Amino acid sequence: MSQRSEATADPAAEKFFKFLGWLVTILVPPALVLSAVRLLLTPVFINIEYRTPNFPTDPYGFTREDRLRWSRIALEYLLNDEDISFLGDLRFEDGSPVYNERELRHMEDVKEVVQSSLVVWYVSLGGLLLFDVWAWRGKWWEQFRLGMVRGGNLTLILIGLTIAAVLVGFSLFFVFFHQVFFESGTWMFRFSDTLIRLFPERFWRDTFLAAGVLTLAGGLLIRYVFGRKMKTPPEAAA
Repeated sequence: MSQRSEATADPAAEKFFKFLGWLVTILVPPALVLSAVRLLLTPVFINIEYRTPNFPTDPYGFTREDRLRWSRIALEYLLNDEDISFLGDLRFEDGSPVYNERELRHMEDVKEVVQSSLVVWYVSLGGLLLFDVWAWRGKWWEQFRLGMVRGGNLTLILIGLTIAAVLVGFSLFFVFFHQVFFESGTWMFRFSDTLIRLFPERFWRDTFLAAGVLTLAGGLLIRYVFGRKMKTPPEAAA
C-alpha cells in the first residue's frame, strides 16, 4: 500500500485533513480581497482614477496636479512607519495647514485599519502558501484543492453581494462601511476639507468597484485552476 493510501485510510488523519481544507476555505476570501486592495493602494490607481471621464473637479481650486501631489503623500503615510506629523506638518503655499485636526485624527484611524489589514493579508497569503506546500508533501492535496474551490466560490458570493450593494445604494453602503471600521462621527467632513477635495464620493465608489472586480477575477481564477482534478506529483504519491 502506498504512503498516500495509508494516510487517507486513517479516519483520524482524514478528519484532520478535512479540517485543514476548511481552514484553507476561510483564508481564501481575505487573501483575494486584500490582494485587490493592496493593488489599489498605489499611485498608479490614483493616477488612473483622477483621469476617468467626468471625474468631479474640485470647486475649491485643486488642480489634477495638486490632487496627485497631496494624494501621493497621503498614500505614502498610510503605508510607512511615520507618525501623524508626516501629514500634520504639511502646509499650503500660504502657510495654512493641509489637514485640520479632525482630518488628522481620521487619517490616524485609517492608517491603523490599513496596517492591520496588511497584517491579515500577509497571514492569509502565507498560510495558503504553507498549506499548499504541506498538501503536496503531506498527501492531502485533494482536501486542499477542495478548500481552495470552496474559498473561491465563497469569495464570488460575498463580492457579488458587495458589488450589488455598491451599485444599488453606494451612499448607504459607504456609511455602513465607516460605521463598522471607524468610531461614529469621526469620518464626516466639510466639502471644503482637504480629504473630501482629494477623495470625493466618486473616488470611493470607483475604488470599491475596482476592488470588487479584481477580487472576482481572482475568485474565478482559483475556481478554474483548482476546479480541475489535479494529480499529485509522482514523488508525492509514491
